[in-house]
Amino acid sequence: MKTERIINEQYVDEKCRAYGISQDEIQTELVKKLIQKGIKISTAESCTGGLVSKKITEVSGASEIFECGVCSYANEIKNRVLGVENSVLEKYGAVSYETACQMAQGVKNLAKAQIGISTTGVAGPTGGTPEKPVGLVYMGVCVNDSVFAVRGEFFKTSGRENIREAAAKTVLLLAFEEVSKL
Repeated sequence: MKTERIINEQYVDEKCRAYGISQDEIQTELVKKLIQKGIKISTAESCTGGLVSKKITEVSGASEIFECGVCSYANEIKNRVLGVENSVLEKYGAVSYETACQMAQGVKNLAKAQIGISTTGVAGPTGGTPEKPVGLVYMGVCVNDSVFAVRGEFFKTSGRENIREAAAKTVLLLAFEEVSKL
């Protein structure tokens, strides 16, 4: 049985302070580390709609470490392009720990990268349910053969763009932490 790690709005701020970087530097520091270590990263995004890829490619030199990003709003694309199993989508839904893991693993394999990261959630303002409210985002990270996801609860964050921004910064920070361990 999996144990969901739950994070919220304060996670990025606290971790960035611990690393001595600002939230606006996360992607720059991640790209630097990836270049230093010769590691490639790929992205699979649903609720962030390409924002994670945008943040990575804003950094000079990103072409050395980033070759592929997939924006997969539709379950059919999650299945056909990223390899998310239909049984997972049916049982757990697009917004789930399991889907985030399979998205990250699928894009890593697609790009032949060492790291795949993913986001899937409810950015709102519509689409939320009692079980999956606006502000719920799962972020997946696949490094080599290891994959995990975290549950982001950005419920205090107001507005679609702010939720997307919080999710993008969080998944980039999670990738930074994993690359730092390699």
